[in-house]
Amino acid sequence: MRWIKLPTAGVLVGLVLSSLAMAAENQPYPTRPIRFIVPFSPGGGTDFIGRLVALKLAEALGQSVVVDNRSGAGGTIGTNIAAKAPADGYTILLSPIGLAVNVTLYEKLPYDTLKDLAPVSMLGHQPNILVVHPSVPANSVGELLALVRSKPGQISYASGGFGAATYLAAELLKLMAKIEMVHVPFKGSSPALRSVIGGEVQVFLSTFSLALPQVKAGKVKALAVTTAKRSIFLPEVPTMDEAGVAGYEYRTWYGLLVPAGTSQPIISRLNTEVVKIITSTGIKEQLSMQGVETTPTSPEQFGAFIRSEIAKWRKVLRATGAKPQ
Repeated sequence: MRWIKLPTAGVLVGLVLSSLAMAAENQPYPTRPIRFIVPFSPGGGTDFIGRLVALKLAEALGQSVVVDNRSGAGGTIGTNIAAKAPADGYTILLSPIGLAVNVTLYEKLPYDTLKDLAPVSMLGHQPNILVVHPSVPANSVGELLALVRSKPGQISYASGGFGAATYLAAELLKLMAKIEMVHVPFKGSSPALRSVIGGEVQVFLSTFSLALPQVKAGKVKALAVTTAKRSIFLPEVPTMDEAGVAGYEYRTWYGLLVPAGTSQPIISRLNTEVVKIITSTGIKEQLSMQGVETTPTSPEQFGAFIRSEIAKWRKVLRATGAKPQ
């Protein structure tokens, strides 16, 4: 008699999982609208970039990509919604630098940044601009720093909220220039800039795209850009390093993530389409006009970058003692 060797339970489970994986790969995607979460309010630099990418992604995927602004708590509210969403490819998160910073800034987050989210690609980065209300008696960074030191507790700076790019740029300036300013957080960068235009707050380290039109219109004074090189759109404005804060360099970055557990074929598809979008001539030009330099990456490269940013900002925030108020 010949005996037939039956597969073990482990082999059967492996076969089933393999079949499911193959079935998932063969599923059409997407078949319904995709939610595109922007964790900051409409009208800011993050929102502009998000809407531009969402529009082009909808064209590439042949499906609606709906922008959902969920602002608050330095971007953690929108990030938490994305982290808790089904891992089916129908939720995408656009996150700026705050994603890495909030790990240290907030004592307890409702999500695990590295475990609950999966990177898709970095989009790009842009400088911030140090702007002040025209009535501020300072026409250079040196004059502003002298003013701040001469009036302790009287000069305030606006931000788009704790953990926002505008907050981080200012905290880094405080640390490196050894100054103190009163922090006035807003729910987004747009109301923060409006507060400076209206004279309610004196100083703002605005994202480039948001402040540039107001600088050109003379509604705020630009004292410096935060990158190592001057901007081609504001060539007369010095870098922070040139202006006297030696070694200062800050860039706001943006990237896309999905809930952890999203299938690799979907992540790969999104990465492929996003890289095509941000490297296309038309989009590169539009983003460049906003001061954004595109920097597409693989999911793995973006993941490694996020981990390095978490380590970097942990050191900065611990040195400043910054905490949400």
